[in-house]
Amino acid sequence: MTVSPQLQAYRFDPAIVTNLGPSLIRFDEVWSLPEINDLVETDAYLSSMRLINVEAFLEREYLMKDGKPVDHRKNVLEFADDEETKYAILSHRWMKREVEVDYGEMVKLAKMAVAQRDEIRQREGYQKILQSCKQDQSDGYEWLWVDTCCIDKRCSAELSEAINSMYRWYENAEVCYAYLHDVPASSFPTVEDWERYPKFNGWPEWFSRGWTLQELIAPSNVQFFNKDWHSIGDKRTLAPTLWQKITRIPEHILVHGLRGNRPCVAQIMSWAAYRTTTRVEDRAYSLMGLLDVNMPMLYGEGKKAFHRLQLEIIRASNDQSIFAWDTYYIQQPCSILADDPSEFESCDRMELMGHDEFIQYVKEDIPEEELDSIEDRLGAFPVTNRGIQIWMLLRPHPGSRTLFQAWLPCRRGRWDPRPVTIHLALWESNYYASPFFVPLANEAPKWELRQVYLRYQDPPHRNITFEIDDSALTENGFTCCDAYPKKFTGDTLTLTTTDPLCVKVYSDSSTKHLFVTVGLGQSFGKDWIHVVSDASNIIPPSSWDTEHKYFKMLFRAPEHAQAMNKTRSGSESYGQVCIMQIRLPQTNSILQTSSVMWKSSRMCRVKLDVFHDPGFGDVSSEWRAFDVDVGIIFCTSRWH
Repeated sequence: MTVSPQLQAYRFDPAIVTNLGPSLIRFDEVWSLPEINDLVETDAYLSSMRLINVEAFLEREYLMKDGKPVDHRKNVLEFADDEETKYAILSHRWMKREVEVDYGEMVKLAKMAVAQRDEIRQREGYQKILQSCKQDQSDGYEWLWVDTCCIDKRCSAELSEAINSMYRWYENAEVCYAYLHDVPASSFPTVEDWERYPKFNGWPEWFSRGWTLQELIAPSNVQFFNKDWHSIGDKRTLAPTLWQKITRIPEHILVHGLRGNRPCVAQIMSWAAYRTTTRVEDRAYSLMGLLDVNMPMLYGEGKKAFHRLQLEIIRASNDQSIFAWDTYYIQQPCSILADDPSEFESCDRMELMGHDEFIQYVKEDIPEEELDSIEDRLGAFPVTNRGIQIWMLLRPHPGSRTLFQAWLPCRRGRWDPRPVTIHLALWESNYYASPFFVPLANEAPKWELRQVYLRYQDPPHRNITFEIDDSALTENGFTCCDAYPKKFTGDTLTLTTTDPLCVKVYSDSSTKHLFVTVGLGQSFGKDWIHVVSDASNIIPPSSWDTEHKYFKMLFRAPEHAQAMNKTRSGSESYGQVCIMQIRLPQTNSILQTSSVMWKSSRMCRVKLDVFHDPGFGDVSSEWRAFDVDVGIIFCTSRWH
């Protein structure tokens, strides 16, 4: 069998084609089918990386510059083994796609018409490659890797292979050229410049990008260049500035890398907190090498990519700091997995605790016979279809059946030696990450070692509209004096995942100090209503007081939702009316809250009323449900 020059250029073994099947054996020596080329390249890149032959590239460039003929058969891109080849690598901020030079343009450049060829050669992306090749040759190397043109991104398999190998490629490079295209000065910037870099925290854009994080850490030798390709420093010399002012990456990591010196997962995630990528999926993919995991690329999956990344880490590691992300800004219970690296922002000093050190904090609460097995129990947490099965130290929030604190065997640095505390919400025997709630009091229950399931899927959510009738309340001397959030001012409001709760405060104009707080919320896809009354000397109530009531209810939203859901359970009717009564303090009055929800609707109608009860009878303060038949039409006269 004869092989064409095209295939010989790829060092192609004819036996490969022979083994592919009879449909590919009957071709003559022309061998020009794109399918064959794809198969050839696929076989090559699975075991190596594609590099620029610097000598061939520069020779071709000088010939084109002088208008001389170019040998079309000479390869500018060739495959090589990254473990055995000495090569340089370029790290840069990607510009617009039409500015960069891709694989196809690099391969076909010599065959193009002069006008098209010159357009490409004048691009900023081409000039980056040209200057990198010149620097590479000046440093005595023969090979260069540039992500824009050394990966054929038309082939999804090659792209996935390259992304999974990229950290290793940067780590094995002899030198990495970090091109800071927006630095005109002849020295490395050491002071924030918000005027020049307003979008990038006062520093060059290169330090704000997701992919350049691994490109800073992986290579042992990183050389920085300004926009004119003048050297402005190296990573080792600049490590103190990079650590303290720009990246928060510890100096010893910058100098020595991650080999044998890998911090906990949460700390590595924190380095990416302020970085951005064009595609949301790349927030996850750009961290794979740093976290020593591999997974396939699925562009289009959105934030699920970061969830998949965390699950891969959990399968490969027992590092519980992965659960220590910040829940300060979430509004309701959610997946135990973070949605984005930014949620690890405060974990830059996070470190794991040794077993004996962790035991010192828990031994007073755990029976002695369980202490011997605690290390084995805490050391494994498999991923199941129900959730992450894990042993944890838990204690409930006082007075709550759904809110818990959990201790993790890690700490936020030497300045805070205690184990990290996370907050969990229980729903239908599974635990979810919960919004941060007020720390437990000294008389809180003891810690218990429990096996639980942490859900890595988000709970169900749905938008719910409340229609409020408070006319009877206002007729009895109450006025709606405040609401939180402020935008909920009318009688109809729709709650969403970002606005899961509205609190309305009513004051009694006759007593001047009696207040009724009504919370209308949705949690785990269920609507709920919670009403409390109290007396206060603060007239009128402050906005801070209303906000405090809001967060107090928000923390216990799962409990309020479960109480109402339990009342409604088992009903097969068309709809239900739920009624709850509470006694107003220091009065002989009862506040009655009624709601009706039709099964086919997402509208919940709520009526508030006050009536006198001179007998001071018992009031249960619990919800009672009454089935509603199809023929009954909602009207306010039937609420009592």
